[in-house]
Amino acid sequence: MRVVETIAECRKELSKLRQFGGRTGFVPTMGALHAGHVSLMEICRPQVEISVASIFVNPTQFAPTEDLSRYPRPLEHDLELCRASGVDLVFVPTVAEMYPPLSQTTVSVSSLTTLWEGRLRPTHFQGVTTVVTKLFNIVQPQFAFFGQKDYQQQAILRRMVQDLDQPVRIRTCSTIRESDGLAMSSRNAYLTSEQRSQATQIYRGLAKSENLWQAGERSPAVLENAIKTTIAEVPALDIDYVAIVDPETLKPLETIDTGAVALVACRLGTTRLIDNLLLGNAKQIVESD
Repeated sequence: MRVVETIAECRKELSKLRQFGGRTGFVPTMGALHAGHVSLMEICRPQVEISVASIFVNPTQFAPTEDLSRYPRPLEHDLELCRASGVDLVFVPTVAEMYPPLSQTTVSVSSLTTLWEGRLRPTHFQGVTTVVTKLFNIVQPQFAFFGQKDYQQQAILRRMVQDLDQPVRIRTCSTIRESDGLAMSSRNAYLTSEQRSQATQIYRGLAKSENLWQAGERSPAVLENAIKTTIAEVPALDIDYVAIVDPETLKPLETIDTGAVALVACRLGTTRLIDNLLLGNAKQIVESD
């Protein structure tokens, strides 16, 4: 496994790896890797001939009040996980390498970024789409792998690559959960042991909506209320939003025909947690690429 820090080095090493042809798969990360990231790399590896990961804590997707300075950066541990997962090349750029002093260009997706996370974090997704576009330009993968936990992000990136005719297929992989249902996240490290236990109530709420769906319930209002009521059993969880949305437009649904996505965001102390669950044919829509 090669580790490179500059764009020039990354392109040079990729040129060597591509001498004999083959497809490239890419797993962009911000480091602090866990089993969810490992699953993406392990899914990527057998589907391509060249597997690439990046580790870059992207400052442009953090608001001034967010946790950029304390975001975990265990680089050596992350590289060991990449090596164990069979990654061929890891790109670990500096902020100066990705954003030289005269940088002015950004990439924006309009309506999808104004909902849910975008409403609460208005600068976040422009930072994501800009850095992912830059990484796609540098690595030039045929496939890029993202986790379902960040559902809105992958929906935005799907729209971006389609609108900009980027020759990359977005592959969305199932959320990896702890044994008690908590979605794996780098930010789980911020939770105290008590908060860690309380956070599992988020998945219990989502599971309640799935149980109702399986029993034939199709009212978004009923499903949303079931999630909210279940989460509210733990007063420490402060709900930012609960919504039953269209899998592609992310707009709230008044009725459900064949499928939907349940989105949840909560605050627990100073930590913000997001999760989601696919209902009905939403899984087929996500896996359509």
